[in-house]
Amino acid sequence: MKYCIEVCAGSVRDCEIAQECGAHRIELNNGVHLGGLTPSIATLIKAKEVTTLPIVSMVRVRPGGFHYTPLEIETMFEDAKHLIKHGTDALVFGFLNADSSVDIETTKRFVDLCHENDVEAVFHRAFDRVDNPYSAIEALIDCKVDRILTSGLKSTAQEGLDLLGELQSKYGDKIELCLGAGVNAENAKELIERSGVTQLHGSFKGWYQDPTTKGNDVSYGYSELGDYDGVDPVKLKKMLDTVNQI
Repeated sequence: MKYCIEVCAGSVRDCEIAQECGAHRIELNNGVHLGGLTPSIATLIKAKEVTTLPIVSMVRVRPGGFHYTPLEIETMFEDAKHLIKHGTDALVFGFLNADSSVDIETTKRFVDLCHENDVEAVFHRAFDRVDNPYSAIEALIDCKVDRILTSGLKSTAQEGLDLLGELQSKYGDKIELCLGAGVNAENAKELIERSGVTQLHGSFKGWYQDPTTKGNDVSYGYSELGDYDGVDPVKLKKMLDTVNQI
């Protein structure tokens, strides 16, 4: 496999679409519109029934930032143990101190939990909130993190390309990078060629309808574009076709 396309999946159906379209890896979440939260164990179990792709399970107890209380950290470790027990291939997480530096002690303990159970440890876009990406990536390397999901400290990977290329050149032989945020078929070629990174992450978002979402002056929607979001197979196939031609 020359390139890896990782699909951000918020449901079992998203996992089915990723498998059917020929994606290479799944990041399994709940609440994708909130940046991704820990999926239920049942979602992981059913996802493994419908796909043979490697599954990276999110461990994130709430929306917002990544400086957690002791109880939140304890909960995330318990979530991690259950996800490992039910067959996740990797865990994706991020722990920061109040000053936005990497929480090395918690990160190290979490990585150890992963590796003791032959599960990959992936640090997510909490990395994009650090002030010094060089000291942060070196800390993650020291913690033996396997991979970082990052947009290069910018809102999109396109905007962060200069730093992404620099990090890949300097540290790519020590830790894997996967580019995320605003990744699509239109910019995939440039992202790969300019950064040197071969792993891309995207939600390939489409919008779906549910007739019970609105009525009686009540709405359970969260966007004017549709009632809920999920992977759009057309966008994903276009992405895979584009990458396969590079």
